[in-house]
Amino acid sequence: MTKTELLEIIQNGENSGVEFKRDDVQPDSLAKEMAALLNLEGGHIILGVEDDGTVTGLSKMHKEVEQWVVNVARNNIQPPVIPYWEHIQWDKEKSIGIITLPSDSPDKPYKAKKGSAWTTYIRVGSTSREATREEEARLYQASGIMRYDRKPVPGSEFKDLDLRRLQNYFREIRKQECPSIEDKDMEDWQKLLINTEFMLESHTRPIPTVGGILLFGRSPNRYLPQSGISAVAYPGKEKDYASLERVQIRGPITPLYASSREVLETGIVEQAIEFVRRNTSVEAWIDERGVRQDRWKDYPLESVREAIVNAIVHRDYTITVMDIEISVFNDRLEVISPGRLPNTVTVEKIKAGYRATRNELIKEVLRDYRFIEASGLGVPRKIIRGMLEHNGKYPDLIEEENRFIVRLWK
Repeated sequence: MTKTELLEIIQNGENSGVEFKRDDVQPDSLAKEMAALLNLEGGHIILGVEDDGTVTGLSKMHKEVEQWVVNVARNNIQPPVIPYWEHIQWDKEKSIGIITLPSDSPDKPYKAKKGSAWTTYIRVGSTSREATREEEARLYQASGIMRYDRKPVPGSEFKDLDLRRLQNYFREIRKQECPSIEDKDMEDWQKLLINTEFMLESHTRPIPTVGGILLFGRSPNRYLPQSGISAVAYPGKEKDYASLERVQIRGPITPLYASSREVLETGIVEQAIEFVRRNTSVEAWIDERGVRQDRWKDYPLESVREAIVNAIVHRDYTITVMDIEISVFNDRLEVISPGRLPNTVTVEKIKAGYRATRNELIKEVLRDYRFIEASGLGVPRKIIRGMLEHNGKYPDLIEEENRFIVRLWK
């Protein structure tokens, strides 16, 4: 970092990626700030600068301060880290130390020592605070340590799963034997569902997992209120109270098929696609076989389906207060997925076909249904190339603080 860059950082003040500290703070205090930055997107801790931006300089030799920082990072943070250290001479009398923490730390959540305990901290604006239980769960999920779709759903039971859809899945989609839904003895069903992680063995009874309820639940929203899609079509280019259509899409992710692959009951994927079809321009014609065909004029069907399926597969289900959002405007379509991208994933990596997922169980089942291709190239092929071939307009892929947006332009 140059002195000019440092001056600009100090002038801009503290923010979600910058913290000012004296070099005589307690180790626990420094560890707290380091852990909080690591749990967000990394950043800088500037030693020798007051909260108001006044430069007071290091009170000790910079080599001594550097060793102290290394010791704090090793002994007061779990897992230990090795920060990048820089020393800049501010003027003839004052020098400043810069601790830089990486943005792609893979071992979240990082915990800082607080007395004899270890505490998870997060960065909110220019302050660091203890993480709530839900926030800590999201950090575990982001690191890949915890697979949320394999967690049990408290209060749910075997009867909350739709055996028709499960039998349909095993027999028609996976082409494997499974118990009959007419069997009075459900023990064989429960063994199968435990082995496929749609249920978990508990001390008292088997309990459906998050993935099991989302994929095959009779009424997923009863236990997981974040399981649906909020879809709105607006008449103009901005969100408004006035709307052409506003629906709450609820139900299991998976459809119920006949043996001919005819859809008997839709899942939320088909319902969401049908909502977009109703609120965009689609041409219909009869082909040479006498079968009705649709041609999507505003957006290619494959691009829309990919955006919706990706939102369902990759959203952060630990965020319980937000649905997936689909917004149709007169110039664009937006699909908004709650949660940041999984750990180490970036927008540029997605554009290149990088394969990573937050909800592996859901992804594998939707791959069985052929909603997802195995190559991991859905975004570059179906969304980006699909839109460019359709109308030459490049789609927007945007990561914000707590959501990921796919925007298709008409």
